[in-house]
Amino acid sequence: MKTDYTNNKADYMGIAGSALCLVHCIGTPFLLVGSALTPHNHLTISFLSLDYLFIGVNAIAVFLVTRHYAPPAIKRALWGFLLLFASSLLLESVSGIFHYVGYLASAGLVITHLINIRQHRLNHSH
Repeated sequence: MKTDYTNNKADYMGIAGSALCLVHCIGTPFLLVGSALTPHNHLTISFLSLDYLFIGVNAIAVFLVTRHYAPPAIKRALWGFLLLFASSLLLESVSGIFHYVGYLASAGLVITHLINIRQHRLNHSH
């Protein structure tokens, strides 16, 4: 029962991390334009370093979810989306396509975590 509780918390942590990353990625350009009008540029550095925080939070969440129990398809999907998510965030400056790949990977992480929560509920309700 304790592993179910931990897995659910990790799923919710992964959903929150991915959703916050989506909000961050969509909202940062607007904040950067606003901060360009002010003389302080430390805002740019702090917003860009949040990418590493999101990668870390999602990596911990995927590790905790797949550590004990997760169907093989969900394990592969979570690790695949995490790898795609991390690589797209790290390669954003190379090409603009990686922004969109990051959005898709983040959405994939959210959807896969939701599917995992549903699977846990279905397996434990019977």
